[in-house]
Amino acid sequence: MGRYLLRRVAQSMVTLVLATMVVFAGVRALPGDPARALAGEENDPARIAAVRAKYGLDDAVWLQYWHYLTNSLTGDFGTSVRTNIPVAEMLKSALPVTIELSLLSLSVAALIGVLTGVLAAVRRGHPAEWLSNAFALLGLSVPNFWLGLMAILYLSVALAIFPASGHVPFFEDPVANLHHMVLPALVLGTGLAAVIMRQTRSSMLDALGTDYIRTARAKGLAERTVIGVHALRNSLIVVVTIVGLQLGALISGAVVTERIFGLPGFGKLTVDSVFQRDYPVIQGVVLVTASAYILINLLVDLLYSLIDPRIRVQGEAA
Repeated sequence: MGRYLLRRVAQSMVTLVLATMVVFAGVRALPGDPARALAGEENDPARIAAVRAKYGLDDAVWLQYWHYLTNSLTGDFGTSVRTNIPVAEMLKSALPVTIELSLLSLSVAALIGVLTGVLAAVRRGHPAEWLSNAFALLGLSVPNFWLGLMAILYLSVALAIFPASGHVPFFEDPVANLHHMVLPALVLGTGLAAVIMRQTRSSMLDALGTDYIRTARAKGLAERTVIGVHALRNSLIVVVTIVGLQLGALISGAVVTERIFGLPGFGKLTVDSVFQRDYPVIQGVVLVTASAYILINLLVDLLYSLIDPRIRVQGEAA
């Protein structure tokens, strides 16, 4: 297990370095002179020269990348050219909001998706399966922005159950925080719940048709044990993969939901930095998002070995 873990960590570090190269090259591939964009609307040659000197834009490309890499590894992403605030502080204030929203959405999605998926597989051909499939089709078909607007219209404006927008830090007031976050989490988690439901149902149907399930039933094990311990555990590999990939997507893709509900998270920060051509913030946002994907994939691989010991054994032998 230790050798497998070290190999996966090494692979993740290499991937992270490659991600920094892509971010560095991608930002510099944007049209226009970075120095003029960073200098703002003024075309004062002295200011442009000062910007070039500050950010080392006159240095060789490899030297610029080296400075960017070493600074990023120490958490120094530079300073926003629009607000003059360190990018690390902006990320520190926005990232917890998106992480909380993503985790809440994922919890809602996993709870609903796994339960309805198992129910649809176990009660195949019954009304429970039809209702689960209808829910999955509805969740995949309805756009998040429309669902968010309808939720605000009916649950916030008409019934006044949830706030329509705004955010309260969790450690400032946990109850008010959850009151503001429940509705966005439900909206964002609906589509993911549908994906998890379909994958869980498919995996459970495959598991229920295997020999070891028939053997477990022949031994007289309770149906609850057969389904919950044997079938579901062997179906979780696919579910964990989907959840891991979707968690990374939630962290980077909650832009629309955050904008609709007025949450000061990663989505708002990303959109603002792109429109303002704030290059240091764009680099920090993309690099943190890529790092989150890499870390989540590493954790998913480790969860594989916990769910299915055969993967751990094969990893050790490889």
